[in-house]
This record gives sequence, C-alpha cells and structure tokens, in this order.
Amino acid sequence: MWATGRVGAFRVITGRTWDGRSFILRPLADGEVRPDDSSEWDQWSGEFISAHTEMHRAVIECAGELVGSMSWHEEMYGPTVGSLCWNIGIGLVVAWRGKGVGAAAQRVLAKHLFATTPHNRVEASTDVENVAEQRALERAGFTREGIIRGAQHRADGIHHDLVSYSVLRSELELL
Repeated sequence: MWATGRVGAFRVITGRTWDGRSFILRPLADGEVRPDDSSEWDQWSGEFISAHTEMHRAVIECAGELVGSMSWHEEMYGPTVGSLCWNIGIGLVVAWRGKGVGAAAQRVLAKHLFATTPHNRVEASTDVENVAEQRALERAGFTREGIIRGAQHRADGIHHDLVSYSVLRSELELL
C-alpha cells in the first residue's frame, strides 16, 4: 500500500535539507520504478512477511530525481489506541547518501505523522554498524534508546543487533 490509511490522504510532503535543498515525499506514480536504495544491511533471507496490516510507502524526490524511499507502519505497545506509535524506515541511493536528505526526510515524516495522527511516538531502528544512519536519526531529532539484540535475521544466517531511536510528540518543537 502506497501512502494511504490512518495517515489520511497522503499526497506530497515538502521539505528542505539543512543546506537548503528542496525535496518531496510522495507516492510512487503508476508505472514508476522505485529507486535502488538497497545497502549492505538489506541482504535478506527467507520469505518476506508483513505482520502489519498497513505498510505505508513513499519515494523521496530531490532535484527531479528519485533518491530513495521511506516506509512507516504502526506498532502497538499496549491494548489501547493510545499505545500505538509509528515505526519509520528509509533507504537512499548510494549517490545521495551523506548529503542530509535522509535526516531531513525522517524529520519531515515524523512531523507529518504527529500532525496527522494522535500517536505520541515515532521510532526507527538501524543496524549497530550503520553509523551513518545513526547520525542521521540523531540529526533528525531522534534519541538513541538502546540495543535490540538479535532482532533482524539476514542472508548471512546471523541475527543482527539493531539500535533503537525515537522522538516523542512533546519533543516536536525540537524537530
């Protein structure tokens, strides 16, 4: 599912990197191919499953070029609607990594999710060795929470550790 569901009629979100470059988050158009934003941390094994009823996706466009994609879904930490939060993910094409687009896009998506839903938390995780994404999340205003041990199984047959990050609605003014 591309950018629909509880988030409302998602069309386009605009943003700027810290150095002033404009970008947009938008649904993938019919017939358009998602950019190859895979990395060394995207080597999966086994069948893909989705425990989430609604996985939302958008592409990142900068300077007229598709430079990456984002996804987000709800997580639940208790039995009530107030216990729902958003979990976001991002991938950038190699040529656009390290240019500030990832941090800015994650910040803009978190602000959008807080503006359009009552959820109190937006979270993200990344491989413990993915230092660039850890820096991007911190630059986007997320707080490092800790290590999620053995959480992600990959093609190398090993369960990898992840670093967990989040930003709370009360921290919105920091974004």
